[in-house]
Amino acid sequence: MHISINGRLILRWCFAVMICLTAGAAFSWEMQEQPEAVVELFTSQGCLPCPAADRILTRLGDENKVITLSYHVDFWDYAGWADTFALPANGELQKAYAKRAGTGRIYTPQMIFNGERAVVGSSAEELRTALESASLELSLNVEIESQDIVNITAGPRSGLGNAIVWLVTFRDSAEVDVASGENMGQRLSYSHIVTSRRPVGMWDPTTGMEISIPVPEVLGPANDGFALIIQEKDGALPGRILGAVMVAR
Repeated sequence: MHISINGRLILRWCFAVMICLTAGAAFSWEMQEQPEAVVELFTSQGCLPCPAADRILTRLGDENKVITLSYHVDFWDYAGWADTFALPANGELQKAYAKRAGTGRIYTPQMIFNGERAVVGSSAEELRTALESASLELSLNVEIESQDIVNITAGPRSGLGNAIVWLVTFRDSAEVDVASGENMGQRLSYSHIVTSRRPVGMWDPTTGMEISIPVPEVLGPANDGFALIIQEKDGALPGRILGAVMVAR
């Protein structure tokens, strides 16, 4: 096929534009650097009151300066529907929070604010009160080094103890048609569905923390973003969250 000189120039221009758009898209990260709260929802597709809490969590993430994470648990699976996003580790985290609170009681929907305050996830009044008093001690900063590397720093802060740096990956959203159990026949919508939670370092009150995240390797093909959370520990149990950032593509 013959292409004229003008045609070749147009093709080259189009190719250059595509390269620029691709490069721009690679740097199009959505970031929350200075949140007032990290809200962790423990939920289940087999729990009747949970869909209301799931909707509230989505609104919190959209309307407030809040990092929201949805941890699906499996202890309702016996009721006739196995949660498609449940991870055993999520249930263990919830049990650890309950043990630290001295109650040992777990339930869904339950929201944990900044690793400390537990409220019923479907109670608007409790949520509003918890948000009014929520705050984080540390400010974290995000710097995009390249299309693949994100650098995150948190400075020192006297008066605090060493804390674990957790990397929590998530899917941005999903819908599930529930075919049995208490929510049978419903199409349920979810946001920031946790897929993994793992320690990647420590924050030191005298030196702070600096960490580089290889984003493509961390997210892989299935995840849409991650939260980096600095959280104290109480012995072997999770303590209060001192600071956090969220990066999503």
